[in-house]
Amino acid sequence: MTKSGSAEWTGSIKEGKGTVSTESGALNAQPYGFNTRFEGQPGTNPEELLGAAHAACFSMALSNLLGAEGITPGRIETTSKVTIEKKGDGFEITGVHLVTQIVADAEESVLMEVAQKAKTGCPVSKLFNAEVTMEATIG
Repeated sequence: MTKSGSAEWTGSIKEGKGTVSTESGALNAQPYGFNTRFEGQPGTNPEELLGAAHAACFSMALSNLLGAEGITPGRIETTSKVTIEKKGDGFEITGVHLVTQIVADAEESVLMEVAQKAKTGCPVSKLFNAEVTMEATIG
């Protein structure tokens, strides 16, 4: 299976503007730029999109692993916080922190163990060349 996303950029790095789209149409010419990435202006940016993809992937992986244990979660809410920092002449993603709340009828120790497996096993986690950490709460 192959899915695609696309981006278009015009202009210089600071004054230029871009749009990002997904094959499904969930994003269609969504604007982004230097100001949305580094200056806190409204709009999206690559790190935010990576965070959304990571949160979705992790939540699905966790649901799958819980199902393998005979546990059906009532709800999984996840945020992925992606940190980008200046390193040398460029920028680097230096960390990713998952914050998840798991509502399921199971022992807390089992839920935490399965969450750790999902954190390392989710395909998007495997993409990052940065430390991926997690904070999980039950209930």
